[in-house]
Amino acid sequence: MHRRLLGQGLEVSAVGIGAMGMSQSYGPNPGDRDAMIAVLRGAVERGVTFVDTAEVYGPYVNEELVGEALAPLRDQVTIATKFGWHIADGRMQGTDSRPEQIRRVADASLRRLRTDTIDLFYQHRVDPDVPVEDVAGAVGELVAAGKVRHFGLSEAGAGTIRRAHAVHPVTAVQSEYSLWTRDPEPEVLPTCAELGIGFVPFSPLGKGFLTGTVDAGTTFAEGDIRHRVPRFSAENRAANAALVDRVRELAVSRGATPGQIALAWLLAQQPWVVPIPGTRRIERVEENAGATAVALSADDLAGLDALAGAVGVQGNRYDDAGMAMVGL
Repeated sequence: MHRRLLGQGLEVSAVGIGAMGMSQSYGPNPGDRDAMIAVLRGAVERGVTFVDTAEVYGPYVNEELVGEALAPLRDQVTIATKFGWHIADGRMQGTDSRPEQIRRVADASLRRLRTDTIDLFYQHRVDPDVPVEDVAGAVGELVAAGKVRHFGLSEAGAGTIRRAHAVHPVTAVQSEYSLWTRDPEPEVLPTCAELGIGFVPFSPLGKGFLTGTVDAGTTFAEGDIRHRVPRFSAENRAANAALVDRVRELAVSRGATPGQIALAWLLAQQPWVVPIPGTRRIERVEENAGATAVALSADDLAGLDALAGAVGVQGNRYDDAGMAMVGL
């Protein structure tokens, strides 16, 4: 696994791993905690050393899982986690990025992660009630105190990124980005390029759609987040199939999997793009890591771009409430 630079000199594996699905969102949660610990440790053994979690995943239990799994390997990994929610009765109750809350969350996350320093601390969503300058200042104080190494933003718009970066350097912006989610391209990616900020795509495989294993007939288990995502209605899955068909064809011609083609497309966009596909299976970790060896030609990339533009994508990537919190 080769390595890439995000902003501020933070070097990470070219493909990371998102740990969220090990605790929530994709059907029944795994009952075997030891199995998930084995997947995380196995990922590190295979060179996937950039691990993403958040206090709200669970809540809390995902950070605890990551902390237990990676404590013996702490000097080999880069751990990213997130703040920015008011959590009560085990549920998100709206955003909360007040400086005092950021400090509380940092201390609690450090305990759960069994570490002295958070490598990358993202604001999970922009808080409309707290100026991002105050957020950046609070994280800057945590950096000065040695509790945090780097500051990040998630699903923030270009203007917010600029305002935050003017107060404390932003190392990475995390947003959904893939062949079928191109929202960051017009403004956010050029802003990152200008300011020297890395970009971390989550859901780089389109919540599984771009792996070719989901179609109009797929039935999702109870508790699967895709039940409430408009893009995953049966009608929209059928309408979006043309893009996956082309990815599958290209995969066959390259001796790769559709998922590897989708990740290789992302890796080809910029040298500071580092996707974080999630999985619960070590064989998927290996498959995702293998995307770094898949070379796409200029014609391949242009063809995928042209097809994505021609067929379009049907359905929003969040419900209305989720879409209202994106790009602030």
